[in-house]
Amino acid sequence: ILGQELPTSGVIHFKGEPIGFADTRRGVVYQRYSLYPHLTVIENVMLGRKLELGYFKSGAKLKAIRDESIEFLRRMGLEEHRHKYPHELSGGMQQRVAIAQALIMRPKILLMDEPFGALDPGMREAMQVFILEIWEKSAMTLLFVTHDLEEALYLGTRIIVLSQYYTDGRGGDCRRGARIVADYQVK
Repeated sequence: ILGQELPTSGVIHFKGEPIGFADTRRGVVYQRYSLYPHLTVIENVMLGRKLELGYFKSGAKLKAIRDESIEFLRRMGLEEHRHKYPHELSGGMQQRVAIAQALIMRPKILLMDEPFGALDPGMREAMQVFILEIWEKSAMTLLFVTHDLEEALYLGTRIIVLSQYYTDGRGGDCRRGARIVADYQVK
């Protein structure tokens, strides 16, 4: 779905169009934080939007991007840490920066792999509410991987359960990936 790899068969469509290679319509938040260590928190969040502007960046556009980045950081409880570098943050703080970095690009599809795993329960709940607010406002498609059934029921409109114990009948004890074992419409 992200477009990093081509499917071995079939075609993936989004809104009637083949997805193809990775582009800015899709965002991803990896389970392990993906921040640039030489950039501050605010620079990490602003990076994608700045790159979209290209070489000629007007002061007004940069200020608007900076203001939007600060607002994301404020919502995530990180505004006062905007001048720090990733190594100065806890794992949960780094993950929230990575989420802001993905959300500021306003992707049409956002893939999130255990994005709240490093967060304490209070912050996890606050981020769940924030993600639902963003989802309702933007109507983005969210693919959210979690092992927490309660989180899946709270956030999901459709829950797909995968099993890692899949064999395809070709014999032997060889595992061939995951298999969908249940598919529920929730909301």
